[in-house]
Amino acid sequence: MALTAYQDRTAVHVHAGQMEIRLAESAAEVEAAQALRYRVFYEEMSAHPTPEMARSRRDFDFFDAHCDHLIVLDRGLGAGAVVATYRLLRREGAARCGRFYTGDEYEIGRLLAVPGEILELGRSCVDARYRTGPTMQLLWRGIAEYVQHYEIGLMFGCASLPGTDPKALALPLSYLAYNHVAPEHLRPRAVAERYEEMRLMPPEAVDARAALAALPPLIKGYLRLGGFVGDGAVVDPQFHTTDVCVVVKTDLMAQKYYRHYTREDGASRFEEG
Repeated sequence: MALTAYQDRTAVHVHAGQMEIRLAESAAEVEAAQALRYRVFYEEMSAHPTPEMARSRRDFDFFDAHCDHLIVLDRGLGAGAVVATYRLLRREGAARCGRFYTGDEYEIGRLLAVPGEILELGRSCVDARYRTGPTMQLLWRGIAEYVQHYEIGLMFGCASLPGTDPKALALPLSYLAYNHVAPEHLRPRAVAERYEEMRLMPPEAVDARAALAALPPLIKGYLRLGGFVGDGAVVDPQFHTTDVCVVVKTDLMAQKYYRHYTREDGASRFEEG
């Protein structure tokens, strides 16, 4: 696939020892990110690839050509060694697509109405050998630089919990709904035909400590940055997940980022469909 002409390669570039984080600069690097996504989502997890994906052993879709691809490389493994990735979509890319990916699952009109630049985060994953605090910190540092470069005021995206039975996820879903729902003016809502209730337990039955332990580290990372969730969950049968829509105001992220992600106390692993 060809890279988009509008990508600004100066937006992110950080070295940390033999590790480097930046935007993909070639079609080969995008394909390496897609290959990593395939290994994590389809081989390690239980997602269902299309025949075309299975043949190429890459996870790809219509949106990829219009996104920036944030990649972490281990230079000790040689050129092209992509060990973590995040897919980033701003307004201009979404305009070319005709929509944001999140819009397939959530009504996001309130987010689109926010003035200024907004950013959709998605398709994040890390190679199993690199699911460590330092890799997490490097990814968040890359996102922070990207946010600053493009003066992004709001980030959002679908984050996943494993499994397609919301009732089995009653504890973490209820905890999120009671404690971290977005303010009404920023609250996305699951599209009617896919809406799954999140308040599956009475408030007094929700053990916050146990709920946090049950949340995937990526979602906990968003919460540490002041993130909110939308109204309703969505089951994604392709990725065998139950999704929530996460919203992060970057002014809150700026206040909390250095406190939480400049020391080695990050979550040990994360992935997102």
